[in-house]
Amino acid sequence: MKNSIYIFLILFVVIACSTQKTNVAVTKKPTTSVNDTVRIANDELEYEVIIIDSGFSTWLASMALPRNYYSQSYLENKNRQYVQEWNSRVLQPQRYNPNLYEMRIDYDPTINYGYEVNYLIYNYMIYFQNTYKQKLAGYVPSR
Repeated sequence: MKNSIYIFLILFVVIACSTQKTNVAVTKKPTTSVNDTVRIANDELEYEVIIIDSGFSTWLASMALPRNYYSQSYLENKNRQYVQEWNSRVLQPQRYNPNLYEMRIDYDPTINYGYEVNYLIYNYMIYFQNTYKQKLAGYVPSR
């Protein structure tokens, strides 16, 4: 099976197709292209992360705290909280803007996606909350 994570412009989708409880290690750094896309891919580990959001790669390079500032367990915990609230909002389109929360995120906390994937998801969530004036869970750092 293939584990995939996709993060799109305001359409933030994480798909984990495997039911296996596997550890996934990320060794590749994100790359940016002309259309402001951050991508991590590793065919051996069968997953892909794509983040397409105008301004995110610039924000990531200039505002995000450096890699290894937070532990992987901290990032996983925050991502679990953010994803849970995100999914709750997807189910309430009458209360939350359905253009912001279009699709459910299937983030499986039992899968070790590795540091880089969790780092990018966490920072996208911070970017999203600050850019779109949303508060998913607790204190939202400005960077």
